[in-house]
Amino acid sequence: MTERRTSTFLEIVLPFIIFTSVWGSTWIVIRDQLGTVPAQWSVSYRFVIAAIAMAMLARFKGRPLMLDRQGMQAALFIGIAQFCINFNAVYLAERHITSGVVATIFALLLIPNSLLGWIFLGQRPGRRFAIGSALAIAGIVLLCLHELRANPAPTAQVLTGIGFTLLGLTSASAANVYQAREHVRRHHLASLLAWSMAIGAVIDIAVAWFVSGPPVFTSRPGYWAGMLYLALAASALGFSLYFPVVRKIGPGKAAYSSVLVPVIAMAISTVVESYRWNAIAMLGAGLTLAGMLVAMSRGRLVVQSPDAA
Repeated sequence: MTERRTSTFLEIVLPFIIFTSVWGSTWIVIRDQLGTVPAQWSVSYRFVIAAIAMAMLARFKGRPLMLDRQGMQAALFIGIAQFCINFNAVYLAERHITSGVVATIFALLLIPNSLLGWIFLGQRPGRRFAIGSALAIAGIVLLCLHELRANPAPTAQVLTGIGFTLLGLTSASAANVYQAREHVRRHHLASLLAWSMAIGAVIDIAVAWFVSGPPVFTSRPGYWAGMLYLALAASALGFSLYFPVVRKIGPGKAAYSSVLVPVIAMAISTVVESYRWNAIAMLGAGLTLAGMLVAMSRGRLVVQSPDAA
């Protein structure tokens, strides 16, 4: 029993805490990236660095970098969906609405993750998970309402930002569920991620050049410090920890990371940007946390047998 609890903590709980904490801080870093360098080039630089880091990690772990045809097809899908469409959409969304709104809407990731996990992986959500998710969604709606009320942008601009966010959310969910399918799981994760990020980076560069012209750089140290954090901590480390958790507990429960992210983002904003909590925001955060506790409680987290990692 003790061994099982230790295994669950090391393979699920600890990674969940790490990538959720890191991703909760990325929204404010992404916001700082916007400005001199076009968003598309920032995404490109991020995944060039992340792909190199993942390739180095794969070699350090003794994993072969070469993938077979099926592995390359999987890397292509994940690269386009997760590391191209998703991130370009998020960066573009933050040009129209605040990072708090983007993070809050992205918390709805648990809905498509749960539905697609049910359809393609046969992971039907239990009653407790459904009730907890309903509470969490109610909390997310309140947080989003608060953020939208505080956003002075015109309605058309807000709707454009929400549209980009939903596009990114849908693409991320598709990649989350796809990488957990049996024929993808057999490939070493570090190698698969290295190729996925590399493919995503190449497409990102093509999109950036088409949309924004030749590469644009800045000498601002804060930009490059943020870039390294996003590439190494949020991308290379974050996805190395997140995808195994998706494979072990399912995309629905793993998506509770996105539910906690806006709460963490707002907590950071309280310290950094003097964010002020009102009754709606506090109620939304409370419902969100309560929903997670209900959904995760009394539901044994079964650690599946190890796959290629």
